[in-house]
Amino acid sequence: MKRSYKIIPIYTADVSGVCSALYELGGMTVMHDPSGCNSTYNTHDEIRWYDQDSMIYISGLTEIDAVMGNDEKLIRDIEIAAEELKPKFIALAGSPIPYMNGTDFEAIAKILEQDLGIPAFSVPTNGMHDYVYGVGIALAEIAKRIEGKREVTPKSVNLLGVTPLDFGPQEHVDALIQNVEQAGWKVLSTWAMGDTLEDLARAPEAEVNLVVSSTGLRAAEILQERFGTPYVTGTPIRGFMKTLLNAIEEKKQVAYLEKGRHIGLTGNESEKSSENQIILIGEPVIMESLAAVIETEYQISVRVICPLREKKGLLADGDIAVCGEEELEQALQSLKNVKGVVADPLYRPVCPENVAFYELPHIAFSGRIYKKKLPVLAELI
Repeated sequence: MKRSYKIIPIYTADVSGVCSALYELGGMTVMHDPSGCNSTYNTHDEIRWYDQDSMIYISGLTEIDAVMGNDEKLIRDIEIAAEELKPKFIALAGSPIPYMNGTDFEAIAKILEQDLGIPAFSVPTNGMHDYVYGVGIALAEIAKRIEGKREVTPKSVNLLGVTPLDFGPQEHVDALIQNVEQAGWKVLSTWAMGDTLEDLARAPEAEVNLVVSSTGLRAAEILQERFGTPYVTGTPIRGFMKTLLNAIEEKKQVAYLEKGRHIGLTGNESEKSSENQIILIGEPVIMESLAAVIETEYQISVRVICPLREKKGLLADGDIAVCGEEELEQALQSLKNVKGVVADPLYRPVCPENVAFYELPHIAFSGRIYKKKLPVLAELI
């Protein structure tokens, strides 16, 4: 029971992450799961649901279909819907039941593509991972299918890893774009909010990719492998732009000599001070960017605690990776001289009572509960 959750919720699941990533791209996303599970996504995780249409469907998997392995019904239902709706692509996302049954999603996708003449692919989810994994592999599948040549547009970037789960509504994303463009760089595409599939197809033209959250890292690696586009990791929040621009310039110069080189933007190489610490809990790229600004602007030691699985290479020295509520509580108790914790409000019950708590709502953690309090991350500090 070490990794069970008794007080705080878990993060949005990988299946919802897939739906969020592909929401605006004109494709049809099918969750293979019993009826009703779609409501978890559209009533908790998806703030665009009532304002913007998207072809997000659930297969309505029944017990007898699961037991008998009736894939023909799934294929037939998808083909009927696709012939009527004419989606640009079809994405299949799995859940725990088809995962246990061993459903061959790759084979089903090939059949659909052959029968319909529409690009179809599977996204290997099973409901057991968090949203970072789901968004990441969905955007990676799009990156694998982008066509074109690398004809670079000077001083241009793609923003990779943008969904409402981390950044909230479109106006918050517009603020991110504005920060980048005010710094003299043109944003060619935003993966994947506010842009179409055709906009994303311009990705190979970018001089550099900017991974603004951990959900964009897989796509960045694929675009680098396919087109040679270097990437930098960091969120373009207001107080972090100078550091980020310096990293972008450096990355441009070394990318072709050291393929895959990762520039550490946040924290420093020395041991973090244990005096008057501020603790940030959440998604690694955003929190590390915020931590860098706080340390620079206020000369306060900051530690990031990351409870998400996808964080390899994204945490600064001295920061802490945890898995589960118990590990998080132990990490918080082990830290001395903590003056404040910055996290989603639903983390408050597991944080030390005698420490100041600063609310930073995160849709992927608390859903729509604090929608009206969502910060414009681009304008922090």
